[in-house]
Amino acid sequence: MKINNSSFILRYAIAVIFIAHSAFGIFNNGINDFGNLFLNQIGFAPFGVPLAWSIKLIHLFGAFFLLINRYVKLVCILNIFILIMGIILVHFKEGWFVVGGGRNGMEFNFLLIFVLFSLYVGEKNRFYNR
Repeated sequence: MKINNSSFILRYAIAVIFIAHSAFGIFNNGINDFGNLFLNQIGFAPFGVPLAWSIKLIHLFGAFFLLINRYVKLVCILNIFILIMGIILVHFKEGWFVVGGGRNGMEFNFLLIFVLFSLYVGEKNRFYNR
């Protein structure tokens, strides 16, 4: 594993973000709350909680696979989809800025989408990158 390349640096940074974002929700009941109090309320009932857990597990397993440089393209595609849906369902109505010029906006998701897309196009042609 080469540590001194930009792919590893980006994969590591995204893994840290996905782990931190997921772990917090696991330990403070945030995942269940997101499923029950948001997803179920906007039309995903009765699948809100399983969907919320699926999202977080994709983030967690994706972080692991990014760190070991396996299935990178698949991880990128799944998480890009999740982030786009996050923009559509949650962040778009709040505007662009996460803080400063607004609150809960889409700028962070936008950046993550393009970092994941950069990893996707930078990977070898193998979809699963074993």
